[in-house]
Amino acid sequence: MSQSFARLIFVLTALFFAAFFLWPVLQIIQGGFIDADGRPTLAYLTALLSDPTYLVGLRNSLLLAGAATALALFLAVPLAVVSDRFIFPGKNFLGALVLVPMILPPFVGAIGIKQIFGQSGALNAVLHHLGLLAPGATVDWLAQNQFWGIAIVEAFSLYPIIYLNAVAALANIDPAMEEAAQNLGCTGLRRFWKITLPLIRPGLFAGGTIVFIWAFTELGTPLIFDYDRVTSVQIYYGLKDIGANPFPFALVAVLLACSVALYALSRTLFGRSHHAMMSKASPSGGPRALPRNYAVLCTLLFGGITSLAILPHLGVVLVAFSRDWYGTVIPHDFTLENFELALGHDLTVPAIANSLRFASIATIIDLILGIAIAYVVVRSKIAGRQFLDFLAMLPLAVPGLVLAFGYLAMAQDGKIFSFLNPTRDPTLLLIIAYSVRRLPYVVRSAAAGFQQTSETLEEAAQNLGATPFRALLRITLPLIMANVIAGGLLAFSFAMLEVSDSLILAQKQAYYPITKAILELFQLLGDGKFIASALGVWAMAFLGVTIAGLSIILGKKLGAIFRA
Repeated sequence: MSQSFARLIFVLTALFFAAFFLWPVLQIIQGGFIDADGRPTLAYLTALLSDPTYLVGLRNSLLLAGAATALALFLAVPLAVVSDRFIFPGKNFLGALVLVPMILPPFVGAIGIKQIFGQSGALNAVLHHLGLLAPGATVDWLAQNQFWGIAIVEAFSLYPIIYLNAVAALANIDPAMEEAAQNLGCTGLRRFWKITLPLIRPGLFAGGTIVFIWAFTELGTPLIFDYDRVTSVQIYYGLKDIGANPFPFALVAVLLACSVALYALSRTLFGRSHHAMMSKASPSGGPRALPRNYAVLCTLLFGGITSLAILPHLGVVLVAFSRDWYGTVIPHDFTLENFELALGHDLTVPAIANSLRFASIATIIDLILGIAIAYVVVRSKIAGRQFLDFLAMLPLAVPGLVLAFGYLAMAQDGKIFSFLNPTRDPTLLLIIAYSVRRLPYVVRSAAAGFQQTSETLEEAAQNLGATPFRALLRITLPLIMANVIAGGLLAFSFAMLEVSDSLILAQKQAYYPITKAILELFQLLGDGKFIASALGVWAMAFLGVTIAGLSIILGKKLGAIFRA
């Protein structure tokens, strides 16, 4: 490709990231470490770290992230191994069903969990029917176990990310390596621990890092659980005095530093392993059939874990279909009225339109930038292209809550980007935030397409007089269109259901996206939670169709998109 063309793309994309990724982060650092006279100071950080409230919040955030990631690994790895190695009844259907938890943000699933495990929820009703609870007695399971309730909800929502990465990593293992170990007497769990696990460790690291950072900075689920002893909620509550109080800046800086440090430490310890593989040709390669009893056990394993994982979704669906649900196992009166209200409510109709507009424009930006970045990284030889690839992937490693706070900080009155101030109109800032957060999906998908397409086709077109841009447009893009569509759909879908940016940046009702509308409806008295659940079901249906389409297009390669 033309080096001047590649350099132009490099400069333009680098400027975009400098303005809307690096600059917001610098604003956070400046707000937390520069005093009113413009001098560097550690006074805010020192005061923050000496405050027991903030220290408890940070500790709880780290423990929540660790617990959620450990639970997600415990769920995902056995399923991935069983799926890759064995044939069992219902495998294709159950393999698709594993992805269901991804079709709902964790905080929406928390609504269903509260209805099931709340003081007047379905679990207490079951215990009353079984005679295990005295009449009139209740147990508020969530109030007693908020920490583990949040960890479980997040683990069940996020474990598919680790599952997808683990399945992709297992598919790339040369069977001859495991055969050699077996021939030397290393079998069963010992072979898995000594041979298989080290080979798939980079894939587990890729998924586990995303899950850890996601859970570490998750905002919506603790809000639904009324659990304010975590850093993300403390930052959210500190937004109201962002212009005069430096402590939210320092708190976000600590959150960013912890995320980056943990990511770097994990990558140093687990992310450098790389095992070169030969061809996968092997007489014993591929999944094998099992005796009937063992095959049924595999089906039960998949079905059991998936049933538990979709419990929050089931709770949301039942709430959405009910007129009232209080003290019974299931609602005693069903209705479709909530769905009509969800599509006709003064809050929801503009929210749906806003999300469609914001996500559509953000996806167009992502497609343009993502294809351009992937083209430079894969096709060019210019210096710095690997840095550009690293920069494009950073939004997966930097928490969305941090970026959202950075955008809010850089758009305050008196700043360079004050014209983007979300207190007046957050449209442009939300579009930018959505596009930056979801750009890695398009870059990864497009890069995979370029790697699979021979460069000689473009060279032939250029030898016949086509410009590099025309060769890309007419020759290469049609060949990688499936990858581009997959990345674009994923970027659009997750932008539609973005949580942190929506909750922080959308401060006027006229500009609420879907997720902010769901939270506001849930907090209303009366039928608010029923309409919120109905809106969540509409969102589930939309994202479910998208994920199903993506799994058909990409198959096992879908996990490669969720890699930092």
